[in-house]
Amino acid sequence: MNDADDDRRIARRALIVIGLLLATVLALGLVYATRRVLIWGLVAAFFAVALKPLVDRLQRRLVHRRALATLLVFVVAFVVLAALAALIVVPLVDDVTRFAQRAPEMLREARAGQGPVGRLLDRVGARNFLAGHSDEIARYAERLRQPAVGVLRSVAEGVIGLITVIVLSYLMVLEAPRITGSVMAAAGEARAARWQRIGREVSRTVNGYLTGNLLISLICGLLTFLVLLLTGVPFAAVIALLVAIADLIPLVGATLGTIIAALAAFVHSPTAGIVVLVFFVIYQQVENHLLWPVILSRAVRLNPLTVLVSLLLAAELAGLVGALLAIPAAGIVQVLLREYAPFRRPPPPPAG
Repeated sequence: MNDADDDRRIARRALIVIGLLLATVLALGLVYATRRVLIWGLVAAFFAVALKPLVDRLQRRLVHRRALATLLVFVVAFVVLAALAALIVVPLVDDVTRFAQRAPEMLREARAGQGPVGRLLDRVGARNFLAGHSDEIARYAERLRQPAVGVLRSVAEGVIGLITVIVLSYLMVLEAPRITGSVMAAAGEARAARWQRIGREVSRTVNGYLTGNLLISLICGLLTFLVLLLTGVPFAAVIALLVAIADLIPLVGATLGTIIAALAAFVHSPTAGIVVLVFFVIYQQVENHLLWPVILSRAVRLNPLTVLVSLLLAAELAGLVGALLAIPAAGIVQVLLREYAPFRRPPPPPAG
């Protein structure tokens, strides 16, 4: 009888383990299949956390209707973004137009060993290689024109993703008081106080990271534009925009920006390339040891090793979006560990 009970107990445990494994596999498969929607939701949640304090403040002081306050904040936010985009797009379009007009001439000069590109190819010994493999390069360029449908599909998916993120973040901010109230009422007084404290810390972390990262990228882009303009490098606005976008990626973004700007400057002239390279070496030191600690250390208190590991894991899981959201996500995990980790220090005993 005891042996039969033991056998049933072992069989029951084996079935439970098998069921948990199958449920885990199904859950991971579901996450992988819906990873794009989950990433959109995660990005929308970060934007919602960033904009919610503004909506709350506007609702308390001026507009008492939540829907109107949310709509006004979103409209103002996108008007500001559109104005900044216009300041960038106007010189960007001008540079792209000039580049398109000069492209055939630059190509002819490069083939003849003239102009900045041709002289650079001569210095590195690449012009002979290009002349001897012109047919292969032409065929490769022709193949690059073929996946136009894939490009259009990617653009359409990007537009759909942007609209989805905007709608989701708007609804999250609009319904935040109702959702928060229901959760707090179900949690009880003690848990509600702790969750409110966690919510404030998470909001501070996300807002500090987004504001600080955008400010650092803006500084990097403006300084890059000034240096390229002073050294006479063409298409300075385009290059500075690419550098600013690359600088949004923590730690490695400045290095990517250095490669982009230095290559463009060396194509223009060796002197300009050296000046730009020296500028970025100095700027990276300033950004890593002054701008990041001063601007972000108060919002996201993470050591460099944690930042690097978070970036690598997030980039592997979610690509560029994961790399951009890695640091605030790690900051949120740190907030949760401070609250719930069993090894955190107990409060000091009262004096006396």
